[in-house]
Amino acid sequence: MNKYPIEIFWSDEDEGYIAIAPDLPGCNAWGRTEEEAIKELHDAMDAWITACDKSGEPVPEPSKPLYAMTV
Repeated sequence: MNKYPIEIFWSDEDEGYIAIAPDLPGCNAWGRTEEEAIKELHDAMDAWITACDKSGEPVPEPSKPLYAMTV
């Protein structure tokens, strides 16, 4: 599990939820449900970090969230 903050919101245009990782530019995912979007984002984040590692680019440190929500 990574420690990057995630933002999630409903998109009328995409007719689903969009999840983004603000610390990883361009890293986002779509899902029919919030849970699906988050799962897809975790896969995208893993791929994003792997691509950085392979290319030698630095991986940003996770920022601290403004607030935490427990579910």
